[in-house]
Amino acid sequence: MTALSGIRCHWAGAKRVVSQFLHHDVGVDDPGCRLCGATLIHTFVDLGMTPLCEAFVAPEHLNSMEPIYPLRPRVCHECFLVQLEEYVSPETIFTDYAYFSSYSDTWVEHARNYVAMAIERFGLGAHSFVAEVASNDGYLLQHVVEAGIRALGIEPAANVAEVAVARGIPTVVEFFGLDEARVLVEEHGGADLLVANNVLAHTPRLNDFIAGLAVFLAEDGVVTLEFPHLLRLITENQFDTIYHEHYSYFSFSTAERALAIHGLVVFDVEELSTHGGSLRIFACHATDQSKVVSRRVEELRAREQAAGVTDLATYQAFDDRVRDTKRELLQFLTVMKRSGKRIAAYGAAGKGNTLLNYCGIGTDLIDFVVDRNPHKQGTYTPGTHIPICHPDALREAQPDLVLILAWNLQDEITSQVGYIHEWDGCFVVPIPSVKVLLPSGTQMVESR
Repeated sequence: MTALSGIRCHWAGAKRVVSQFLHHDVGVDDPGCRLCGATLIHTFVDLGMTPLCEAFVAPEHLNSMEPIYPLRPRVCHECFLVQLEEYVSPETIFTDYAYFSSYSDTWVEHARNYVAMAIERFGLGAHSFVAEVASNDGYLLQHVVEAGIRALGIEPAANVAEVAVARGIPTVVEFFGLDEARVLVEEHGGADLLVANNVLAHTPRLNDFIAGLAVFLAEDGVVTLEFPHLLRLITENQFDTIYHEHYSYFSFSTAERALAIHGLVVFDVEELSTHGGSLRIFACHATDQSKVVSRRVEELRAREQAAGVTDLATYQAFDDRVRDTKRELLQFLTVMKRSGKRIAAYGAAGKGNTLLNYCGIGTDLIDFVVDRNPHKQGTYTPGTHIPICHPDALREAQPDLVLILAWNLQDEITSQVGYIHEWDGCFVVPIPSVKVLLPSGTQMVESR
């Protein structure tokens, strides 16, 4: 372990630029980096024009025009933040939202384990206050409430927040930022534990959001953030995790820099398997002398440097690999369809809709998609208009192949609908390359 003071010295200069960046929030008319303000001139990957990934189409709107937007993230040559322009505001995407975390058993268990860890590690109890930004349907805070700890959720989607409130979880319906944080800290006090899981990527006003975290966090509190790890996205070809509601994509180094600008210091980091590979970072105020820094911080920072996260060539090579994956998947599905195979898909997730639209996969190749979320059932996938059904449709149709679009939940999905092997059905995983899971449990990888 190394002293936190060493990290504070490493980032001492960051505090001098807070005023410069705090109000720099990129929008449609501002081509600059939303973190550091540099001009964006380098394309990371071009995924064409696609609709919003959660804009599911009702049957009566199948013949209506769908808005589509460029899905073309850039990489900043100064801070190496990968980012999309704010073509659509968060209010448009998140005010009425179709994603409910509790429909994933894996994700609920992940939250349960996190809460148990935090209670033990940070000595949380009846005297503590835990708040979560982007608390969704209360999937995480329900475990906090069960432990007898005061909790508060902040969730912009009113329809999702209603579910949390019905569970007895106090929830404020609003978008989080600096102004909102000032009000919250006046009304509720500073948070001893401030949770921000998979929300950092969802805010185009990045500096305003992080400044809000710093204000809402108690003087000796801990803020934890989870987000997909950009390095894993690159090395494992996870291009389908790019969609319009994810405005930014973070390496550890860039996330550490973003927090430091607002006086927050990372003292620990964990590498997680969620979402194809995520980071959980632990941060505190730079003035907090009670925390010590884990060796994992320096080790991951060094590993990222060795992997080239500050080298533009690392980012510029990604586009060609993505095009190869598209060709491979289309060839596989086309060959299977021509041979008479019936193909369905599992998971009407954001990543699946990016993949379907970028690859141009519609009902010519996929008969239907199944999803456990009743809010999606009976609708159609955005852009590609594939019908979304209850998972029971798999047993009725008995497809030969089930393409797992929500591949990050592969183990959960293959367990839930493993009965497809009763008729010799096989699962197919598209990322990082096409892989067929045979009924025998063996894997067959399709070579390019």
